Amino acid sequence: MSLNNYVAAVDIGTTGSKGMVFSMDGSPLSSAYREYSCSYPKPSWVEQDADLLVRSAMEALREAVISSGASPGLIRSVSVSAQRCCGIFLDGNNRMLRPMISWQDNRTPAEVEEISRKIGPDEYYRRTGYPNSTTWLLSKMMWVRKHEPDVWGRTERVVQMHDYFLKALGADDFFVDMNDAGFFGFFDSTEGRWDEELLSLFDFDSSLLPIPSVSGTIAGKVSAEASGMCGLSAGTIIAVGAGDQCAGSLGSGVVRKGTVSVSMGTAGAVNAFLDSPYRDPNGTGMVTCHSIQGNWLLEAHQAAAAGVYRWFRDEIAALEKAEADAAGNDFYEEMGKKIAEVPPGSRGLLLLPYYAGAATPRYNSDARGVLLGLTFAHDRSSIARAYMEGITLDMKDMLSSFQRSGIEIGDIRILGGPTRSPLWNQIQADVYDTPVSTLEVADATLLGAGVLAAVGAGIFSSIEEGADQMVRIRDIYEPVRENAALYGELYDLFCRTYEGLTEKGVFEKISEIQAR
Repeated sequence: MSLNNYVAAVDIGTTGSKGMVFSMDGSPLSSAYREYSCSYPKPSWVEQDADLLVRSAMEALREAVISSGASPGLIRSVSVSAQRCCGIFLDGNNRMLRPMISWQDNRTPAEVEEISRKIGPDEYYRRTGYPNSTTWLLSKMMWVRKHEPDVWGRTERVVQMHDYFLKALGADDFFVDMNDAGFFGFFDSTEGRWDEELLSLFDFDSSLLPIPSVSGTIAGKVSAEASGMCGLSAGTIIAVGAGDQCAGSLGSGVVRKGTVSVSMGTAGAVNAFLDSPYRDPNGTGMVTCHSIQGNWLLEAHQAAAAGVYRWFRDEIAALEKAEADAAGNDFYEEMGKKIAEVPPGSRGLLLLPYYAGAATPRYNSDARGVLLGLTFAHDRSSIARAYMEGITLDMKDMLSSFQRSGIEIGDIRILGGPTRSPLWNQIQADVYDTPVSTLEVADATLLGAGVLAAVGAGIFSSIEEGADQMVRIRDIYEPVRENAALYGELYDLFCRTYEGLTEKGVFEKISEIQAR
């Protein structure tokens, strides 16, 4: 392995894209970021312009390549991590026919019911490893076919963001990594192929779909046209990447049993390594393909995580953001100083962060955000801490579902933007009542894509070798006993609040009013 080799990685998230260049010891040489937004045509609808996301990702990658100081000729390969379960409907010329339907979109409860009528939830989970949900692309494809027949009549391919970006770079076809493939909702993750019986049951043809491919394999080479946009040399190897949470688990070193990653991005996720195609006896965890062929992940996902705190920044703490911007300071750092003055428990405030519905383990698209316990004694700092704690309590809900399913939780690696906050890292250790480790490269999704790029270029002989060479631990946070006890009480209240609002039909009714 030569240290004069470099690889490039791109992460295409829900609210922004980042490019990064890595050396072979996992050190980032440079990074660049471009922010964008979603559109919300109706309550529970979430869409994006996939072409805008491609342009933004190309710009971020180009800036990262230029600022790295590395000659483009020494950047051996590129790979991508991308938001999963986003439906891009293309015509015969590979042009978008409608805006991309986001993974956060919950417009399809009627289609989910139709799926349940055709195949029982238990059998669907047994076959796919996924609980029936509005998130997966099966229900979204059914919705487009039913409600937009003109679009459906011209649709030749349905792909995801990973596949679309690789093709824009110059890939030979639309290739979907095995992890992303599962999010179509009709993939056999045990055999690594489309489930033809499910496709037939729902009247879809596999010719519509991208080609399932193993992460780290070669998808093509950067085209001359893409070279001008992304800054890489034409002919640079393009390696099949992975869905964002899969790449993030790889970039945090989840390549052996006993290691769990907890990720907070726009969404949240908990991933545990599996060496067999396990099925959760409670039917709540997703069983997806690991980047390492012949292994799997047990995944739980949170429909909105750090994105909820970003909403707090923009809508509730606009004054603090304006003050930080005017002073040239970082809002999150300045807000963190104020939050640190608030005691654990936020003076009795509790947030249920269901801004995009409830995902694992509750799967309730009608669930909505709740801030419980407000009094005149509370200020924005108290509310801000409650947001941090509520998002983390929802992550604990997923970890608890793993434990109920018999999964051993040993080494917890935490990743995502919030790990830049030592305060939030300590909150995670206290809420989980378990030591947590941060990483030298907090952008674990990008590092995971970097590992796959290096494997695709033949720099490493295996994904495990790449992870061992490039992933490093930074800090370990130990739980504080009294804080963990308090958060245990709040978690119990978190669960009881959700259950009470569900049992009394509050979520269902408020969702129905919003949809009018």
